Amino acid sequence: MHASTQQDGPAASPLTTPLVTIDAVMQQVAEHKGCGTQGGSGKASCGSAAGQGDLPTEIWEKVKNHPCYSEEAHHHYARMHVAVAPACNIQCNYCNRKYDCANESRPGVVSERLTPEQAARKVVAVASTIPQMTVLGIAGPGDPLANPAKTFKTFELISQTAPDIKLCLSTNGLALPDHVDTIARYNVDHVTITINMVDPEIGAKIYPWIFWNHKRYTGVEAAKILTDRQLQGLEMLTARGILCKVNSVMIPGVNDRHLVEVNRAVKSRGAFLHNIMPLISAPEHGTVFGLTGQRGPTAQELKALQDSCEGEMNMMRHCRQCRADAVGLLGEDRSAEFTTEKIMEMEVAYDLDGRRAYQAKVEAERVAKVAAKHEELATLAGESSDITLLVAVATKGSGLINEHFGHAKEFQVYELSTAGAKFVGHRRVDLYCQGGYGDEGGLETVIRAINDCHAVFVAKIGGCPKDDLTKAGIEPVDGYAHEFIEKSAIAWFKGYLEKVASGALEHRPRGDAAIRQGALIVAA
Repeated sequence: MHASTQQDGPAASPLTTPLVTIDAVMQQVAEHKGCGTQGGSGKASCGSAAGQGDLPTEIWEKVKNHPCYSEEAHHHYARMHVAVAPACNIQCNYCNRKYDCANESRPGVVSERLTPEQAARKVVAVASTIPQMTVLGIAGPGDPLANPAKTFKTFELISQTAPDIKLCLSTNGLALPDHVDTIARYNVDHVTITINMVDPEIGAKIYPWIFWNHKRYTGVEAAKILTDRQLQGLEMLTARGILCKVNSVMIPGVNDRHLVEVNRAVKSRGAFLHNIMPLISAPEHGTVFGLTGQRGPTAQELKALQDSCEGEMNMMRHCRQCRADAVGLLGEDRSAEFTTEKIMEMEVAYDLDGRRAYQAKVEAERVAKVAAKHEELATLAGESSDITLLVAVATKGSGLINEHFGHAKEFQVYELSTAGAKFVGHRRVDLYCQGGYGDEGGLETVIRAINDCHAVFVAKIGGCPKDDLTKAGIEPVDGYAHEFIEKSAIAWFKGYLEKVASGALEHRPRGDAAIRQGALIVAA
């Protein structure tokens, strides 16, 4: 199968972003609030968790309500993907693009493919129903730039009918240099490139083949072409002021140590954000790595690699490795509510003013959350402790502890220290409550998933799971129900330090945790 050679759709409005390099922008960031890019590691201290005061206006406007480019925004804003791009131009050993797998959440999986016209109607329907949906992405199920006519036609239609929605695409980068001008012309301000290596010898272990210039290439030659094209495309995008996120799949024993070098390479070419994701390798997914027994990383292995790369550039830790037709907040999928059959029956009225009013309310909530965090953080001033620990949180979103333990499909994980609360990841789990009854097998998977955490914050929890968690050394905390996550976590941590200082509690490190694959997260 070979990719279409058509590059451009009908012309859209001219590019509005000035032709500046990301280096120049990041230096502007450095001069703002004193977070410098010079000296030391060269990393600006304004990452995906940055707020309005940390970023220049033009960057803030691009990321403030983008749930993938801003960790803080992902608590409040939703995204959707439309599956209009079925063809792919490379083969990855971690990929098997299955269809009609509605209960599985991983890249490349979709329940139905759409035409650009169907996709545009679906976007309007979703945006009318979910006013906090701010971002439309095309991520497959193949590669958007192996399907350029369908991809750019979709962007054209959406920009006409829903002009307030941000446009994104995610690509393997092989065809990227050929389409940068078109990406810029369609005002696609966010592009994600999956870059798993910059060494072709390592790349040959990940990619069996690529299809480029009407020819199939294999082995080291294929990997060399791929990495050259990826890095060229990244440089071309950042030269146009387009924000670029780099995704990398961590494959233990293959590219895990090498990803530090990848991190340096993409930073030097202007990438805004680096997202290191765990390999999904369960055998039932039918991938080469899954069938050959290649394991994925543990939670602590993944965190250690992310921590080591964070010294070089901004890291994304809130990725959910979404389906190619995902809808909703990160960590949820409401795509079942918006099948083609259902949206064709819907009465859709796009209320731009109503969407803006709703999002203004969300912004007010964000301001309150940040203020509460800083107020609580001030109570830690003067505290001196080397203790750092992790806690898990059950949440439905909005930055609140607002989920029942038994209803949680994932837990968000925060690292606590005297510097405050830092989001470091999430853990998918099987539902503990099944039809009103607790599932002991499900509880075991929860404990394995958060085994490295000292506590779990919940809105409510039953007696039996509370006892079992306590026996496992994880403190269940339900005293901060429906309060802000970071404020509550800091308050709890201050009490923890007081108990340690008084001798009432002995601080002990926790063990490692398992990254749960293939959790069922689609809404009923």
